[in-house]
Amino acid sequence: MSKTRVYQIAKELGMSNEDVLVKLKELEINVVDENSEIEEYELELAMDILKDEVAATNGPTIKIDGKLTVQELANKLDKSASEIIMKLMKMGTMASINQEISLEIGSLVASEYGFELVQGGSDEEELEAIEELLEIEEDREEDLVKRPPVVTVMGHVDHGKTSLLDAIRSTNVTSSEAGGITQHIGASEVMVNGEKVVFLDTPGHEAFTSMRARGAQVTDMAILVVAADDGIMPQTVEAINHAKAANVPLIVAINKIDKPGANPDRVKQELSEQGLLVEDWGGDVICVPVSALKREGIDTLLEMVLLVAEVEELKANPKKRAVGTVIEAELDKGRGPVATILVQGGTLNVGDPIVCGLASGKVRAMINSKGKRVKAATPSTAVEILGLSEVPQGGDQFVAVATDKIARNVAEKRQQMAREEMLKSNQRMSLDDFFSQMGDAEVKELNIVIKADVQGSVQAVKQSLEKLSNEEVAVRVIHGGVGAVTESDVMLAAASNAIIIGFSVRPVPGAEMLAQKESVDVRTYTIIYKAIEDVQAAMTGMLDPEYRDEDTGKAEVRETFKLSGVGTIAGCYVTNGKIFRGSKVRVVRDGIIIHEGELAALKRFKDDVKEVNYGYECGMSFVNYNDIKEGDIIEAYITKEVERKLK
Repeated sequence: MSKTRVYQIAKELGMSNEDVLVKLKELEINVVDENSEIEEYELELAMDILKDEVAATNGPTIKIDGKLTVQELANKLDKSASEIIMKLMKMGTMASINQEISLEIGSLVASEYGFELVQGGSDEEELEAIEELLEIEEDREEDLVKRPPVVTVMGHVDHGKTSLLDAIRSTNVTSSEAGGITQHIGASEVMVNGEKVVFLDTPGHEAFTSMRARGAQVTDMAILVVAADDGIMPQTVEAINHAKAANVPLIVAINKIDKPGANPDRVKQELSEQGLLVEDWGGDVICVPVSALKREGIDTLLEMVLLVAEVEELKANPKKRAVGTVIEAELDKGRGPVATILVQGGTLNVGDPIVCGLASGKVRAMINSKGKRVKAATPSTAVEILGLSEVPQGGDQFVAVATDKIARNVAEKRQQMAREEMLKSNQRMSLDDFFSQMGDAEVKELNIVIKADVQGSVQAVKQSLEKLSNEEVAVRVIHGGVGAVTESDVMLAAASNAIIIGFSVRPVPGAEMLAQKESVDVRTYTIIYKAIEDVQAAMTGMLDPEYRDEDTGKAEVRETFKLSGVGTIAGCYVTNGKIFRGSKVRVVRDGIIIHEGELAALKRFKDDVKEVNYGYECGMSFVNYNDIKEGDIIEAYITKEVERKLK
């Protein structure tokens, strides 16, 4: 990386060597005299600030970024908005407080007060310039050394993920540590044949995918735990699809082989149905039978981890500035913001200034997985760090920088951009904008998550949609499962930029809220060919107007009554929105739509009513339907014609 001497900077800016030295020292850049050299990333920051200093000495200037409103001009001139409006009126320009004005008119007003307006770069350009300071230099081949693998353990609940991790730890604890090991952070380090392996203690594939949704790829491989007596379960399928979407190698650990009902061959058969053919069946997926309870097969499993790591040729450069990812973070009452980070490149030292997402700070202390303080952390090392200005998010990248000043500047600019982004909608893939993006060569494949009421429907929808693939775009079903659309489905879709298609199922309330937050497009259908038509229309750009269901309210059935000549009356409590007389309704039981029809009557006590609001009780009866049970959810909706628009 090139370096520049202080006297060269002074000459370029027309400043004295002494003035430049003073300013550089204020920026905490280590210089001694005019012959001192500074790094390229330090030079960029210094030049930006020194140029502003030069401009300020030549005359009072005001930097304008992007568009200019009357209120913004007033703020920059430290005048009231009404005063600026009066100035504009005298110039023959009528403008309201929030109206945009041109740079030329703004310059005329500013000149009245002895200021000059200067057009600066946009916030994005400024952030881009600052972010360049964080760029890590490319690794030279001679600097790369072997690093330990980072492993995530996933699988169905109760299949033994935690027990397996405990067995791995206890198998690799030395006699001096036996019985005294305590997990302080969300990662474990074990020694296998003299080599270190790092296990991330994520609470499940949801956290794994949540980090990936934020652009963080922290794991080198995943261990899929499957119980020998239980076989493939819904969460197992989800874990497989999450690992496939992340494109990481998978090792299968068939656990609980000591149990009477254990049947490893059945597990292997079910794995093959999910596209995972194990080695002893002629495939390439490593499969190890283990018993976490009896500590059987653990050594073999760890040896397989080392084998996969060797094939992957995992390397990193420990000599550069540290870079890595936040695994988890919290606000500790006694210690302040605390983050568990995984160093992925370089070496992090106590005292290093760092930028971590929207946070910045200087590393005051580092604690390893044994709860001991360390002074340095090399690649593939997980440590807990103290000293950040605020709590970062899981999946945030951290970078060590040269000075505290750089760290603060970057964090402040990111915070400003984040506040502005909150005012904008987070655009993810939707079926409506798919064709337009495809035309701009932004998309080459359409990722889809399918949820349905029965497995047969999942397979039918999957096969039908995948047949739509053509030379320009591939339709890829990254996950298919039975049951309601869950938060896990939404996170997978968010991470993979996918859309969710539900067939005869609905999103659970938490998933609905998360989909809105993550801007994930969730489409629900009761007829397969409608789903196929919509995807096909999006791929060809033939987006005709559609009829879309708009939910108006939800109610829970609290009691049922049978009246002769009328049928079953549902005593309900409105839990959301409003229920209107004559609405169409869906009856949902355990996340599955069991009936769609119309309301026959809507009553409050004995009176017919037009609508019932949230928080009130009511009675409902349904056209030609009486199989209502306590606990059923009634979703009321109206059908509206919606014109589709390419975004």
